[in-house]
Amino acid sequence: MKFEVDDGYKKLAISFLILTIFLSTPASGTWWFLSKMSSLGAPLMCNNIPGFVQKQRRLCRKYPNVMASISRGVRSGIKECQHQFHNHRWNCSTLDKDTSVFGKYMLKIGSREAAFVYAISSAGVVHSITRSCSRGELRNCACDPRKRGTYRDAQGEFTWGGCSEYIRYGTKFTRKFVDARERRQSDGRAKMNVHNNRVGRGAVTALVKLQCKCHGVSGSCAVRTCWVAMVNFREVGNYLKKKYDSAVQVMMNQAGDHLIVANKNHKRFVKSDLIYFDDSPDFCNSNEETGSLGTAGRECNKLSVGTDGCEILCCGRGYNTRRALLVKKCNCKFQWCCFVDCNECHEWKDIHVCKPVDK
Repeated sequence: MKFEVDDGYKKLAISFLILTIFLSTPASGTWWFLSKMSSLGAPLMCNNIPGFVQKQRRLCRKYPNVMASISRGVRSGIKECQHQFHNHRWNCSTLDKDTSVFGKYMLKIGSREAAFVYAISSAGVVHSITRSCSRGELRNCACDPRKRGTYRDAQGEFTWGGCSEYIRYGTKFTRKFVDARERRQSDGRAKMNVHNNRVGRGAVTALVKLQCKCHGVSGSCAVRTCWVAMVNFREVGNYLKKKYDSAVQVMMNQAGDHLIVANKNHKRFVKSDLIYFDDSPDFCNSNEETGSLGTAGRECNKLSVGTDGCEILCCGRGYNTRRALLVKKCNCKFQWCCFVDCNECHEWKDIHVCKPVDK
């Protein structure tokens, strides 16, 4: 016997499945969970993201077309975070089937790592929304309407043309959506998160470039047409990684109304500095409380003295070595027309892997 299932029942079933799989974990939900729900319709996302506050749900329902951009932005932020830290003890790992995405650690401990995650996530959302605007994917925005007429820079006068990316819109929407939870609170950690979110948004704006096209006889550039463009997101990640390396430790003042530097000998932090409260754990061992997966089994570089070196990455536990046969293309030649012909080369390589923790 065959039964017909209406769309309402299907949506209810999917919703129940999401709640069963993801909400069974003890960690609190966050808006970062959007990164795992991009394939679902906006109404379903709006109703089932456990970390949403009322304002985020309202924005989600009002601007469903922007939610896909935010989802892509979060994924870009996570991917870039994992690139920047792939050689560190903490490698920006995420937790499957956990609505907090990064685990309790990012929510409870105000460390450098938390500062970076908030900043790169916020930056990813700005970058994604802005790019969607310039591509005509959103109904609420397009190219920057302010970039019209003529303007002047160090090289002289030019005419605005092309499609200047509407970063102002992307920044404004991101601030409303991403900061919504923290702006309902007044504690130190909320202030820290809002600050680092702002640093991430500011990174995208600070790195924009003016691109121009010359017009005139023989490329004389008698007339220039210019537009504003964002840089590749990798450059934003590199910028924020430097901010992570120079992050400033802070604390609440006695009145409890604003943040001050924890070390009196340190300069005042500025708007572009990442800030943090707590020292980071060592991330050497697997720990559910911190969200650390540990470094056991991680590949390390025997010859390096940096963070990817076996001594640092393996936390002094030592490493195991195994031989592996690598197959790669070599002696490649271009053949007319039109393909590249390569040989297969075999090479034995020593692979060094961090030893597990002694029990």
